[in-house]
Amino acid sequence: MKETSGFHPAPFENRWLSPIALGVYFALFKLFLHFAFNSNYGYFRDELYFIACGEHLAWGYPDHAPLIAFVAKFSRALLGDSLFAIRFFPALSGAVKVFLTTLLVKEFGGGRFAVVLSCLCVIFAPVYLAIDDLLAMNTFEPVFWMACAYFAILAIKREDSRYWLWFGLFAGLGLMNKHTMLFFGFALVTGLLLTSARRVFLDKWLWIGGAIAFLIFLPNIIWEQQNNWATLELLQNVQKSGKNVVMSPPAFIWQQIFTLLPFTAYVWIAGLWYLLADKAGRKFRFLGIAYLVTLALMIFLKAKDYYLVPIYPMLFAAGGVWWENLMAKIRIARFLKFVLPVPIIAMGIIAMPLVLPILPIETFIKYQETLGIKPPKSEVSFDSILPQIFADQLGWPEMVEKVAEVYNTLPPEERARTAIFAGNYGEAGAIDFFGGKYGLPKSISPHQSYFLWGPRDYNGETMIILGANRAEAEKQFESVEEKTEVNSPYSMSYEKYKILVCRGAKKPLPEIWPSLKFWN
Repeated sequence: MKETSGFHPAPFENRWLSPIALGVYFALFKLFLHFAFNSNYGYFRDELYFIACGEHLAWGYPDHAPLIAFVAKFSRALLGDSLFAIRFFPALSGAVKVFLTTLLVKEFGGGRFAVVLSCLCVIFAPVYLAIDDLLAMNTFEPVFWMACAYFAILAIKREDSRYWLWFGLFAGLGLMNKHTMLFFGFALVTGLLLTSARRVFLDKWLWIGGAIAFLIFLPNIIWEQQNNWATLELLQNVQKSGKNVVMSPPAFIWQQIFTLLPFTAYVWIAGLWYLLADKAGRKFRFLGIAYLVTLALMIFLKAKDYYLVPIYPMLFAAGGVWWENLMAKIRIARFLKFVLPVPIIAMGIIAMPLVLPILPIETFIKYQETLGIKPPKSEVSFDSILPQIFADQLGWPEMVEKVAEVYNTLPPEERARTAIFAGNYGEAGAIDFFGGKYGLPKSISPHQSYFLWGPRDYNGETMIILGANRAEAEKQFESVEEKTEVNSPYSMSYEKYKILVCRGAKKPLPEIWPSLKFWN
């Protein structure tokens, strides 16, 4: 006999307070939170880049999967270019993540308190507040991971194999969003193989679901093959360069606790116990194993600490159910219903200005100093007094304005032949996005996807160069002039430089372009 969900709808008069209804309220609160604050600072470096990628749609890019470029293109066409418009779908994705957590609670057998506790954890986790406020792959990643987990649960718990088709759909879309979906997919397969759920591998629908995922992902695989496996080349470059901060296993695990909010640890750790060892959660043991496998993979591959965060909504959901079950079994523990959410809410409110653009910048700096918190670093080169998520939102319009001043001082006949050469995709994306109102041409850059877009029609006769050292530029050009200084007080040090006007390239730009490739 097929098992149905352990959740039973409340009587009609209580439906407004049912677990699903509570999940909807929490999701709407999450949506409102980002709508209220996501326009307060500026465009993030990566957002400017993804917008540029949306103007060069392809089935792949060296440093990311293709879906984010399509989202950027669609978002702009539908809603426009404002910060609110660019960040509309990320905010919506954050709300969906909260509701998915509710659905997971329901399937784990939880009720109202489990929904409240788990949704509060998802809403107030600083890392989710941060990523759901920006247009980025990381924003959508938890939705795809948790949708896969949800449909895997339905397929096994309800003994309805057709749910594997939905699993395949979201797995394929997840791969087109970010390639780390491969790690979660591998971990899920391992979890299934190591539990009694392994019988699903005899089911044709599972394999059809896998085929759906593969077909969705196939265009990106073809693009990679046609571009000499560009992403693998870039990843090798990152590893050799020592770009990322490498953490020991204890430090990596501590960062999970810190970025998720320390007071949520008693929920997600309980959730891991529920999935691995609790009798009530034994049907879902494959998910607990999947977490451990993904954690081990991320540590072994020296991944950034936030690469694991898409997996935690399922642990929050399971943890909420574990605490709810504990209070049902032990009468004296029922007071915890009023205690457990309090530190999550309190610490979440304190942490919120650290990851959401709520405060004016100077007020934020004082707030950060008062709390005694230093900006976290995931890359060695991060050195601003602000966290990267804020530092990389500031200074771009001012930089473009200064470039425009230099560009417009050139004689008209020279200006028409002048390329704006950016040192990285942030600078290039800013020129492309803000430069139109100043009459600036589209930029060129050897960084990431910009390298594939080439030097356009420029031969190097005259170039405005951003982020370069004068001594290095003089090796390539007959004359080099230093112009206006770009020096935003909150930028990273590599975004502080003098704009160079270079003339007379010693070799034609198209000839040397292949040697300029900068993938990191």
